[in-house]
Amino acid sequence: MKRAVVIGATGQIGRVAVGALARDGWEVTAVSRGGGRDGAWPDEVRVAAADRADDAALGAVVGDGCDVLVDMVAYGPEHARQLAGLAGRVGSAVVISSVSVYEDDKGRHFDTQKEPDGFPEYPVPIPEEQRTIRPGESSYSTRKAGLERELLALGDQLPATLLRAGAIHGPCCRSPRELYFVKRNLDGRRRRVLAYGGGSRFHPASVHNIAELIRLAAARPGARALNAVDPEAPTVAEIAGAIDSVMGVEVETVLVDGPPPVPTVGETPWSAPLPVVCDMSAAERELGYRPVVTYAQSLPETVAWIEGQLAGRDWREAYPKMYETYGDLFDYAAEDAWSA
Repeated sequence: MKRAVVIGATGQIGRVAVGALARDGWEVTAVSRGGGRDGAWPDEVRVAAADRADDAALGAVVGDGCDVLVDMVAYGPEHARQLAGLAGRVGSAVVISSVSVYEDDKGRHFDTQKEPDGFPEYPVPIPEEQRTIRPGESSYSTRKAGLERELLALGDQLPATLLRAGAIHGPCCRSPRELYFVKRNLDGRRRRVLAYGGGSRFHPASVHNIAELIRLAAARPGARALNAVDPEAPTVAEIAGAIDSVMGVEVETVLVDGPPPVPTVGETPWSAPLPVVCDMSAAERELGYRPVVTYAQSLPETVAWIEGQLAGRDWREAYPKMYETYGDLFDYAAEDAWSA
């Protein structure tokens, strides 16, 4: 039986990936800071407590070695070097990256999107060969780019598959974009405003599809970067309608051409003037990947999770990271004033 060590096992992706690997016949050690266990995991899954920043603790959970190390929480070059130090004991690695490492042919990327004319104009769909940003310490994106560069440079010393995830969704997410429409529906808002004609597309990535990619990459080691997104990239208007269907509500949609007419009105966590859509043909070709779920099929468990988290709580308490990232997503007074 082959052994897998999963770092960040109790996080949003880790919970599903541990189960997928265990059911596929791997002997799995699930590593998290608290050493917790998910109730859906098979009993055979081992748990271990370790902080991935602690080299000695990480080395201890790897022990004499493992066939694959799956890392959900690597964010920068220092983590790549940490994994490189385990190369003699680790057969291969699968590491979560992000589509935010891409830049367009004019050098625009996610970090420039708030600048005038700064939103990237990516090809549709984006292939893995698209240029990436310069590594650095200035942002999440530049640090992910540094992580990728150092890991891919290891080659056969430690074959690493980098999975460039899109807009991750599913239960246990600390910043679910779906919150925007779920809370509005719970609050009885039966009219919504969508900027850019409701046509914005930011490719979603289900935790179940990412877990399937992890399972396949673990069995087929290689030094590569692959996109990790769902089979379709719905528009923000289509996402809103799908959530309405799950919640059994009808909502009038007011479409606004161009950017939000006033701040906080018409802007959602997906809103953008140009599409971010990724190509999945490389994963299909190299791993034999086929998606296990569509966006619409995955929504009921996501909506149920968000509703449970919101029950009896202020949304900013339930999802502080969302508030930190997006500010006031529910400025109903400004929306009503604009509508009037």
